[in-house]
Amino acid sequence: MFKVGFDNDKYLQMQSAHIRERINSFGGKLYLEFGGKLFDDFHASRVLPGFAPDSKIRMLMKIKDQAEIVIVVSAVAIAQNKMRADLGITYDADTIRLIDAFTGIGLYVGSVVITQYTAQPAVDAFIKRLENLGVRVFRHYPIPGYPTNAKLIASEEGYGKNDYIETKRSLVVITAPGPGSGKMATCLSQLYHDNKRGIKSGYAKFETFPIWNLPLSHPVNLAYEAATADLSDVNMIDPFHLEAYGKTTVNYNRDVEIFPVLKLIFEGIYGECPYKSPTDMGVNMAGLCITDDDAVREAAKMEIVRRYYDTLCKKARGLADADEVYKLELIMNRAGITTDYRACVKAALDREVATGGPAVAIELGDGRIVTGKTTALLGASAAALLNALKVLGGINDAIHLLPPAVIEPICHLKTEVLGGHNPRLHADEILIALTMSAATNPAAALAMEQLSKLKNTEAHASVIVSTVDSALYRKLGIRLTTEPKYQTKKLYHA
Repeated sequence: MFKVGFDNDKYLQMQSAHIRERINSFGGKLYLEFGGKLFDDFHASRVLPGFAPDSKIRMLMKIKDQAEIVIVVSAVAIAQNKMRADLGITYDADTIRLIDAFTGIGLYVGSVVITQYTAQPAVDAFIKRLENLGVRVFRHYPIPGYPTNAKLIASEEGYGKNDYIETKRSLVVITAPGPGSGKMATCLSQLYHDNKRGIKSGYAKFETFPIWNLPLSHPVNLAYEAATADLSDVNMIDPFHLEAYGKTTVNYNRDVEIFPVLKLIFEGIYGECPYKSPTDMGVNMAGLCITDDDAVREAAKMEIVRRYYDTLCKKARGLADADEVYKLELIMNRAGITTDYRACVKAALDREVATGGPAVAIELGDGRIVTGKTTALLGASAAALLNALKVLGGINDAIHLLPPAVIEPICHLKTEVLGGHNPRLHADEILIALTMSAATNPAAALAMEQLSKLKNTEAHASVIVSTVDSALYRKLGIRLTTEPKYQTKKLYHA
């Protein structure tokens, strides 16, 4: 059941003020690492219900005349065709999408940086594509012993080998399609090169997770570990902050590991480091804007289970290994939950047992659960969607929103005319048919009015659903998980 637990207006006010304060603390130039997603931080909106996915971009727009955007993407992610799970697109595609999104609202995109570059063929092809589109591209290279060999890293054989990113504005926002892209390393490399050129510059970090002033074992912080299981990120107590101030704060391993390097670079520039800890580097105010801790805990636990199922499905596709699954299981144990925490899971599995075929269950905002089964005319995702709209609209179950006379011609078109093998309607096809029927069918019109009520609902499928169905659910705001198995034993699945 969806409950608001976060004050977004308070967050916008506090966060923007704190960022301005940090910008003013450095003269000349500031590299601001933006963690998470700028436009669409759906992870934050899921674990902090009430958080607006575009909160960060709203703040950035207030200082857009001072800012330029540098997008960082890992060559490894490109070579592996890494996907953004929330959008269903690859990191390289998302890089181009972000360029359009930033320029579309009036923000200046200065360049793209390819990190971990080793002349991978797929990466070279992507670089050529960007350059053909008029985008400047810079290359950063792997450094042996990174991040522990601070002496090598802060040398001509380390950061010195990287391309120097030519920037024009005082605030350089470093962002990326996802975690593990090399944003911090890019910032530090720039500090090194600026120092060589006699340019005074500073660094700050805007990372939403882990939330530094929540306990290490808080579900919100555990959900971040779950989201980055493929990166082997681990939340930990910031030892530098504890030593400097005697206060316990939470950070994550990569920031803790890199801090000595950052400290060394700052000491080389200024003679001293302005930060005593990785926590000091951050500007995150999110933890101070939580209004209902119980609601936030519940949302975060639900996200952990969703991440677990996502990893199971990736493993079934050959895109994740058993270690990632074990890590998610450990996180669930630490959070004190099982898959049963999602009520829709048991409902979908029970429905599958009862019908002998794939089933989908949707948990509505008020806690009611609606199921759908696979039939000769409808896939389970489509059936569950129709049933949910009926329940939300108070429509008698005996009423056919789409009678067979409407569905059968579409099925005929798919198989007999277009040559498809699956006659069943997908969820998007159902909505198109329902929209057309709404002109003459009052019940269909009433059902269409309920679509907005599906936002922030939970769903589970007893099999891996088609990309068409999963994408439609995502667009409607339905948070879908699936069992890690396919309906058929085929090796290829669209």
